Amino acid sequence: MEKPKRKSGASTIRDGSNAKRRPRPVRRPRSLYTPAEVHEIFRRFSIQRPEPKGELEHTNAFTLLVAVVLSAQATDVGVNKATRALFEVADTPEKMLALGEAQLCDYIRTIGLWRNKAKNVMALSQALIRDFGGDVPGDRGELVKLPGVGRKTANVVLNMAFGQPTMAVDTHIFRIGNRLGLAPGKTPAEVEAGLIRVIPPEYLRHAHHWLILHGRYVCKARRPECERCVIADICKAAVKTNSVPAPLVELAPVTEPA
Repeated sequence: MEKPKRKSGASTIRDGSNAKRRPRPVRRPRSLYTPAEVHEIFRRFSIQRPEPKGELEHTNAFTLLVAVVLSAQATDVGVNKATRALFEVADTPEKMLALGEAQLCDYIRTIGLWRNKAKNVMALSQALIRDFGGDVPGDRGELVKLPGVGRKTANVVLNMAFGQPTMAVDTHIFRIGNRLGLAPGKTPAEVEAGLIRVIPPEYLRHAHHWLILHGRYVCKARRPECERCVIADICKAAVKTNSVPAPLVELAPVTEPA
């Protein structure tokens, strides 16, 4: 009697009695750059901006957390205009609760989705007092449990307030990761994992700020300004219009976002 032919495709493993399908490994999108090229990219960014700063104004970890929560689907400029006066009267969870939701709404009414954001700020203030003695935790798992706080917000706070080498993937970084082929991914989580994997450890601390600022001011969404790009000779973006890098000099701090 003829033996049945084995179907081609998925491989099998034997456990002594039954044939089992071996799951195919998940293929991660690969960077288009060699480790040496990635190192050179971030070396140049570090010369341009030795100490890059976030553009959301804040005075402590709590005001930073609130500012980042308020910045969802809003500009840093718009958030800063609203929070300058707010943080003068409410720069701790206790003061925020004392202020009350109605008055908080008056301060942030110019920010998109302000009603829902006000509820989240009051709720996270309560949670910080109840669960952490009024302090902002330096742990991602604890941060994402707070109302209105997702992974990106947690990563920003961990990086800026606690100095942790996190990668907060916003629209700029997501675009840069895919456009340049530096860390391609279909989701922010994939881009985050790709960047963490390829960026040299010595540059991770400031990497997310360098990428945000590069995307905001040079590699813009509508038309990248390749003539102003210090990595134009290394860049492998399909939309690149120039291969001569801009002069590598330290830039003056940006005072207002574009």
